[in-house]
Parts: sequence; C-alpha cells; structure tokens
Amino acid sequence: MSKQAQTAQSVLDKIGGESNVKTMTHCMTRLRFELRDNDKADRAALENTPGVMGTNIAGTQFQVIIGNDVPKVYEEINKIAAFGGGSAQADEGPKKKKNPFSALLDIISGIFTPLLPALAGAGMIKALLSVSDAFGWMAADSSTYQILKVIGDGTFFFLPILIAFSAAKKFGSSMFLAAAIAGAVLHPELTALFGKGGAITFLGLPVTVVTYSSSVIPILLAIWASSYVEKFLNKFIPSALKLLFVPMLTLLIIVPATLVAFGPVGSLVGQGLAGGITWLIDNTGIFGGLVLGGTMSLIIMTGMHWALVPIAILSLAEQNYDYILPIMFAANLGQAGATFGVFLRSRNPQFKALSLSTSFSAMMGITEPAMYGVNMRLKKPFVAGLIGGAVGGAIYGLFHVKIYVMAGGAGLPGIPAMIGPTFAYGMIGMAVAFAVSAVVTFVMGFKDIPVPAAETNAPADAVAPAAAETETVAAAAPVIVEIRNTALNSPATGTVKALADVDDVTFAGEYMGKGIAVVPTAGIIAAPADGIVNSLAVTKHAVGMQTADGAELLIHVGLNTVRLKGKHFNVLVEEGQAVTAGQPLLAFDIQAIRAAGYDLTTPMIVTNTPEFERFDALGSGSIEAGQPLLKLEVAKAPLAALGD
Repeated sequence: MSKQAQTAQSVLDKIGGESNVKTMTHCMTRLRFELRDNDKADRAALENTPGVMGTNIAGTQFQVIIGNDVPKVYEEINKIAAFGGGSAQADEGPKKKKNPFSALLDIISGIFTPLLPALAGAGMIKALLSVSDAFGWMAADSSTYQILKVIGDGTFFFLPILIAFSAAKKFGSSMFLAAAIAGAVLHPELTALFGKGGAITFLGLPVTVVTYSSSVIPILLAIWASSYVEKFLNKFIPSALKLLFVPMLTLLIIVPATLVAFGPVGSLVGQGLAGGITWLIDNTGIFGGLVLGGTMSLIIMTGMHWALVPIAILSLAEQNYDYILPIMFAANLGQAGATFGVFLRSRNPQFKALSLSTSFSAMMGITEPAMYGVNMRLKKPFVAGLIGGAVGGAIYGLFHVKIYVMAGGAGLPGIPAMIGPTFAYGMIGMAVAFAVSAVVTFVMGFKDIPVPAAETNAPADAVAPAAAETETVAAAAPVIVEIRNTALNSPATGTVKALADVDDVTFAGEYMGKGIAVVPTAGIIAAPADGIVNSLAVTKHAVGMQTADGAELLIHVGLNTVRLKGKHFNVLVEEGQAVTAGQPLLAFDIQAIRAAGYDLTTPMIVTNTPEFERFDALGSGSIEAGQPLLKLEVAKAPLAALGD
C-alpha cells in the first residue's frame, strides 16, 4: 500500500468513517469535508497522522491539511469510499446552507473587516490627540489641533457611509446607491430639522429623532432591506429604464423607511447592546472580566468576536468608551505569553523559532498562527493562554479598564487607545496576562514536538518521529551538493504582505512552508524564476513549479477561490512546461473575483522549506511583477535539483 493510500485510510477512519461524510472536495493543499457531525472527527489523532500537516474548521467545513499530495490522497479516499464524485473536478459539491448564526457572523466579518484600516488609522490620530491633551503638547483651540481632530473624527462621524458601502458589497447591491442612502440620513438639513423639536412626519408617518452619525445598526438594516428592493425592482423594470428608475425608487422607499422604522429600531438595539456590556462590567467587575478574558480566545476561534466589533463601535459612539476590546487585549497577550513559554521550554530548534515568531505576531494582535500553529497543537499551552487571559481580564474588570478610541489592533499597536484614567491598569493587565501564561506553560510543560533523528540533542521525553517525518529525514540524507542562493521575483504586481498576516491559518501558520504573499492589483501571475511547471489546479487558481535552483513553489491566487471552480481564471501554461522568469502562468479577472466576495491575497509558498536555511524578504509595500521579492539561502540540495 502506498504512503498516500495509508494516509487516505487513516484520514477516513479518524473523521468518523464514510458514514460521517456528506461531501468531500479538495483544493491545492486541503481536503475539505462537510461532515454530519464534526465532533466525531478525532482532530488530535488526525494531526498525528503521517501525511497530515494539521486540521482546521472554517464555518461548517472540516479541513484536513495535506499539502502537495492532496490530489493523490483525494483519489485514494475515493477508491475506498462512495462519495466525492471520484474526481478533483467535483470541487465543492452541492452548496450547503449555513446555519443562521454562522451566516450572521460571516456577514458581520465581511462588512467590518475592510473598514478596520480606516477605523484604526483615524483612531490612532484621536489617540495621539489624547496624548497631546495629557502632556500639553498642543493648544486645543489651535487650528492645527482642530484640523487633526477633524481628520480623526471624520471616519467615525461618517461611519454609516463606510458601513453602507461595505454592506452593499457584501449583500450584492449597488455600493454607490448605498452610500447615497447613508448620505441622506446624515444630511445637515435633516440634522437641523431634528434639532428644531416638535413632531416630524413623512406622508403622515411619524419620524423619530435619531442621531445617525457614528451609528451602526440603522444603516445595516437599511442596506440589507435596500438589497432586496433593488433586486425586486431590477426584476420587473425594463432594461432601458433601470438606470433612472431603480435608483430613484430605491431611495424613495429606503430613506423614509430608515427614518420611520430602521433608524429607531436600530438605535434601540444598539443602545441595548452597548448598555448591556457596560452593565455587565459595572456590576460584575472582576468576575465579568475573568469570564470574558478566559473565554475570549475560544470566542475568537469560533468567529463570534466579529459580533463584538460593532458593539464596541456602538459603545464608543454612545458612551465614549468601551470595555470589550481591552479584554481582547488581555486574551491575545495571554496566547502570546503561552507561545513564549513554549519557546523557553521546547528543545526543538525549528519549533522554538516558530514559537518565538508567532508569539511576537500574537503580541501585535494576530493570534491565529500562535493558537493554531503552536498552542492548540500542544494543548496545554492553549489552556495556559486561557488562564493568562482570565487573570488579565479580571484585572481589567476590577479596575474597569476602558479604551477611548478605536486604534490599532487588540495588541501592542492598540496601546494608545487606552490612554486615559485607566491606562496604567491596562498596561498592568497586558503584562500580567503575558507573564502568567508564559509561567504556567513553562511550569505545566507539554509534550514537545520531536527533534528530527539526525539531531543528537533530543530531549529525554521526546517521542519518536512519526512515519512521515522519518521518511522525510531519510529522503533528505543524500543531499550532497551546495548550490547558490536563490532570489525569487514577485509573481504579481500589487502590495507585499507577510505570510503571518494572511487570513488563512494554513498559510499564516506555515503548515505548507515559509513564504510571502502579494495582494495583486493586476490579473497576471508570472513565473518568479526559471523552472518547470509541475502542477496546475483543476480549478485554475493555483500553480506549482520547481525552479532551476531546486525551490519547489506553490502560488495560490486568493483565499478559498477553489470555490469558483475555475471561473474567472485562465491557465496560460501546461504541466511539465519549462518557463522563464517573468513568463505569464495564470490570468484572472480581479474585479469579478472581488465582486464575488473573495480575498485575492496570493501566497507564494516554498513547499520544500527544510532545504533552505534562511528566508529574507527583498520587497515591501508596492511591488511590480518581476521585481525581487524573496531571497532563499540554500543549505543543501539533492544532485537532481541541478538537472544532473
């Protein structure tokens, strides 16, 4: 039985057997299952299975990370089970309706994620003004101060317009028409009308006075309703008249409906949510902070933290402070501390390096690589991170630590958001969460990742390497030829992005290997070096190649774009074809893919990472296709890599 067949049988057994599988698909790196019961899958056993790099649950989908062998494992599973279509062409299978809660979280994250840079940038300016007020750097009545205040406040005052634009994109309606709806309810004359007092009506219907600036829920309800009105009108109005009458009628229906219904209802809901969290902390203090801090990482894992983001924004708008985000700081620093404890205790050099780097990224507010790549993999450190988060949260609850602006992420970059009366307690809570988690991890210990057999300093309690690891070591033994360093060019024109910042745990956690990513602004993927194309995704969204210097690369256009099943992609080369640096490999329609709601971040992964000693980024910020992007320092390479 081949290695892939053994992996296939083991995976099938450990996900609960054939009877637990509704559908199975695959992309370039992962088997994607829709299981009848995710709890029947033994994730711990799967992650220790030879040939399996890890597991992940995305929404209702159970993913088993395989790597380059995923097509072969997929085929082997189809040989022994009666599902999946027997072909990689059957990529996603029948659509499965999400449960309402998962769908709501997906909507919230899809709307608010694009807004975070604007909120963070404006929030940082507001935070700097708070520092200026505290230290007397600038007179509050100076024109410079007033202009800076406008820059900081503008994003939040006109937040309904930003939300409307993003929500329309998510709901599939006109983004500019949505912005027009938000602009109408923010119009100064409407504000002046509200300020006069007295009864206000529209066609005899009562209009409730609501403050729409900085609001969240009223505009969400309005744009959700607008998406249905637009679709209805587009269905019945003739094409020649749509440009005029669809926008006009949508505005005439939705703006009054917002003033009469969506605004008052949304305002009440928003005030209730913001007030509820405030009541919890004000009345439960240390207990509320302990519970929220100890469970926040679990909330983040489920994606439910996205439901808290609009509540935090509402709280800032209604009360000028928020209790939720500081507790996220404590939880994130707890996970960072736990990973740092792994760094201190582990005897595996490669795993120590991974732990240190992911600890730093968690301190910056990016916790997924630390949680999925280290802490959850070892289990006990994840528990230690929860303990540290709980202790930090308890301190925050006890002293009612607040943030006063939306600035940076929920980590060290967001510290300016805490500047205010409770700032000192905020810093203490973060430090304590980190330290407690690190100490608990170090003292409690964990089952270390085995050091490869070739290294002689393995710890006494290390277990033997898994079969796949042993085979990897054995296969690497004949490496005899030193070759020159390799520079890889950018495969696309766009913006460089660190792999740790990619919103996909498989890439960010370096399960497939080290690398770098580009967010493309042009729809061409070019060869980053001379080499041979050795694999093409059936769904056309990814290409694998081996460079002349022996680097094995995976270039994956977008995240979860496998679901497009090749739509909007065009392959320009064939498997086995020799290519030169800069030669186009794939073409894709950027606008269509983005309009379909996909993140176009394109990772370039070195899948034979162990053969290289160092990975140095050569590019940052904006970059053109063909410009140097990544330098690989080669340790050793098999003679075959040179073409002998």
